Amino acid sequence: MSNFKILYTEDDETLAFLTKDNLEQNSYNVTHCPDGKSGLESFKNEDFDICIFDIMMPKMDGFELAAEIRKLNTDIPIIFLSAKTLKEDRIKGLRLGADDYLVKPFSIEELILKIEVFLKRSQKNNKPEKSIYEIGKYQFDTKNFILFNADKKIGLTQREAELLKLFLDNKNSVLKREQILTALWGTDDYFMGRSLDVFISRLRKILANEKGISIENLHGIGFRFVIE
Repeated sequence: MSNFKILYTEDDETLAFLTKDNLEQNSYNVTHCPDGKSGLESFKNEDFDICIFDIMMPKMDGFELAAEIRKLNTDIPIIFLSAKTLKEDRIKGLRLGADDYLVKPFSIEELILKIEVFLKRSQKNNKPEKSIYEIGKYQFDTKNFILFNADKKIGLTQREAELLKLFLDNKNSVLKREQILTALWGTDDYFMGRSLDVFISRLRKILANEKGISIENLHGIGFRFVIE
């Protein structure tokens, strides 16, 4: 990987020099700040791909910095580096929206590996979502909630469209009932489950004449959208 920009905050000059040097040798572009306050200013003025924060810093600690960063950007990966080993500190960091927490002394190889993992994940999440799907003789427009072909157009509700897209993104794979409910409504709720059954029945009716396409009910588990 190259040309990725890292915001790195660390008040220990020796550690900061060694870490920055190693990251730059691995083709990363690193902006180092000695305290949280200057780190926040840098974040406001530049675009970064990932943040690496020490926790114990002057002016603004890593926890405060991460909280401020999350107000500005909910997606950028954040890794904490800290000598604080208590479970409570790890939990606090993760609850603030950090993606990982490395305890000092840390291996630079492990840090680089984690950076690579988070950058790959971030790139994948930033890819534009597919908006048109082929389903049998239909095309499915996910933006406008429509199934259509040359002869027919079928309007779906937003929830029906979200459910169909979820099935298509996971075709031929088992989706647990609670996974679907959480993805669509944010909760595994009994009453939402009844709505889910209604939506699935409607999708089955719409696609009933499409050969090789079915929604399998796996009793006590969930569903599988099958495309042969």
